[in-house]
Amino acid sequence: MLQDLIDLGRYPIDRPGSRGYDQMIADVRRELDQDGCAVLPGFVHEDGLEQLVHEAGEVSPQAHRSFNRTNAYFTKDDPRFGIGHPIRRFYERSNAFVPADNFATSGPLRRIYEYEWFMPFVRDALDEPEDRFFRYDDPLADVIINVVEEGQGFPWHFDTNNYTVTLAIQNGEAGGTFEYVPNLRTADDENFKAVASVLDGNRARVRELALQPGDLQIFKGRYALHRVAPVTGARTRYVGIFSFVEAEGMCGGVERTRQLYGRVFSHHHAREGTRRDQLLD
Repeated sequence: MLQDLIDLGRYPIDRPGSRGYDQMIADVRRELDQDGCAVLPGFVHEDGLEQLVHEAGEVSPQAHRSFNRTNAYFTKDDPRFGIGHPIRRFYERSNAFVPADNFATSGPLRRIYEYEWFMPFVRDALDEPEDRFFRYDDPLADVIINVVEEGQGFPWHFDTNNYTVTLAIQNGEAGGTFEYVPNLRTADDENFKAVASVLDGNRARVRELALQPGDLQIFKGRYALHRVAPVTGARTRYVGIFSFVEAEGMCGGVERTRQLYGRVFSHHHAREGTRRDQLLD
């Protein structure tokens, strides 16, 4: 049981079939249908947050800090496309990720991810069948913490993994707003024209979300363009990230993994291209 971490009274993820569980799932599905994103405020209670903040502080020195230029797809430049094409637009990226191999099985973040009722709850919330919903098979990225220090943020991008579940652990003093454009592309269409419009500054479809520590967010990040505004102030922003995919064995791409974590394993080379769609990374 995870009573020491999760508010199971408010969010009975361990009681599928109960009235409270069914109502919770209905509420989350409604939010996801509306804009591809759902938030469960206070999913982790205050005592649980203390454990998570402590763990984040302990592992943050292991974060891979990188400062480079990247496009929304974490791919290399491709001169086959014209100037101004989204693939050829590169932006400064300056933040850090603590890779998954730094989180012990007994630690709070991995305990949540591997809790027997957590994945079924997320799958139910997304209304996905069992044969299309799996944990991310990536030894560096199934469970991670995003570390954002003063002046850092994350430019517009899409996720490799289909579904990202984030847990706000600690906010910066200011900034760090999550911005996203839901359902901008589909499994069959990159929709480059609409992506270019957002990159040009069109905010008609942009939504903003300010998560509070303890909030859980379920997000269809493979199809939604999104970014994190720069953080200001001395306090570090910590966000835990749990990843799920629709293809068994799916792993991060080699180029993307190298950029985000500074290293790749043979596992990444072996699993390159394991996915159900043909979208860019």
